[in-house]
Amino acid sequence: MFRILATFALICTFLQVAPLANAATDEEQNSDHPVNAVIEWNRTLLAIVRTPGAQPATVHSTRNFAILHAAIYDAVNIIEPKFSPYFVRLPDVPRSASKIAAADKAARDVLVSLYPAFQASLDTELEQDLALLPDNERKAQGIVVGRAVASQLLAARSADGANVTPPPYVPGTQPGDYQLTPPNFAPADFTQWPQVTPFALQQPDEFRPGPPPALTSAVYTRVFNEVKSLGFIDSTTRTAEQTKIGKFWNGNIQDFWNEIAQTAALDRHLNLEQSARLFALLNVSLADTAIAFFDAKYTYNFWRPVTAVQFAGTDGNPHTEPNPTWLPLSTKTAPDPSYPGAHSAISKAGATVLIFYFGDQFTFDVSSESLAGVTRHFTSFSGAAEEAGLSRIYAGQHFRTDHIAGKDLGEQVAQSIDENILLQGK
Repeated sequence: MFRILATFALICTFLQVAPLANAATDEEQNSDHPVNAVIEWNRTLLAIVRTPGAQPATVHSTRNFAILHAAIYDAVNIIEPKFSPYFVRLPDVPRSASKIAAADKAARDVLVSLYPAFQASLDTELEQDLALLPDNERKAQGIVVGRAVASQLLAARSADGANVTPPPYVPGTQPGDYQLTPPNFAPADFTQWPQVTPFALQQPDEFRPGPPPALTSAVYTRVFNEVKSLGFIDSTTRTAEQTKIGKFWNGNIQDFWNEIAQTAALDRHLNLEQSARLFALLNVSLADTAIAFFDAKYTYNFWRPVTAVQFAGTDGNPHTEPNPTWLPLSTKTAPDPSYPGAHSAISKAGATVLIFYFGDQFTFDVSSESLAGVTRHFTSFSGAAEEAGLSRIYAGQHFRTDHIAGKDLGEQVAQSIDENILLQGK
């Protein structure tokens, strides 16, 4: 488990910055900045990961979102603690320090470390943000806090297993075993992710689901025939609405949920502290959900629908007919095992955190990079999560059992995190 409490030696620099007599009030901390710093840095990271080639191919972006927002949270909360720290404890932090400056500096330092090619633009963003604050001792103190928090957190995650060379994947030889998928037959990715140190869970397999259904079972027969029918690229049973849904959610699902969280935070007028905690809970939950679902994927190594349908003649089930030319609506199948479903897991985890924070009923719109100009409307977080998970059946990417196991896993991970970290008054 990652949440080890530590003291950073370099924080002795605080001794050179005398604390002011009174802490800055929340109003002072938030009124001198026209934007929500947490959301602005979240948008910055979204822009980075959407830049072709910017995100390292072997590092799942949920990790970097979690590091960013854990650092922002600790930098803000440590100045005037209202909740338990995520990781960082520092001695003698001046309560007068600018929380905004601390958040800005922590965010910039984390992102420069993770994406050094973007240093120039990140430095410019920090400079512009800090220029909005009065040039006084509070700002200087906040910068010191942010630097120290980012340094500690980056050091702690530097050996978490994310940056090791992914071990090569050797597909099994039995029916039901995951095989590389058309059209590119890309190597399995993130094979090292089951060994990445979680951000909050005790261990990656803490909530590992049970196995997928046996190939000869009635359950498998049902979910096989469902995705074979609905997920086929030339399906005659999939409705126009289902086709739109299948295409709409195609992409990095964690990006959708960060944008949904932005919408909710702005609608509910969350202040800096509230936003910092929300995005830390959200992204730690998403990061640990990714670790957990990769643990399960590479434990069960279950084949994708495209393989299952094309090679159904090998599965021993008389009720599953093969179609050797079958292809899914989303032609590029993600290069990892099918069970459990990542979209379902991430979406349920994201919805669980937002429900924890706001309640389920919330009216919002979602846009998609995959379907430019298309917006979908929702009245609940749970409704969006369910649609995102089902979209992978319509896209021919997953069986319904992948969806069910994924959403159960995401909910368990997020509930555990909501109940055990960043607690009020701790």
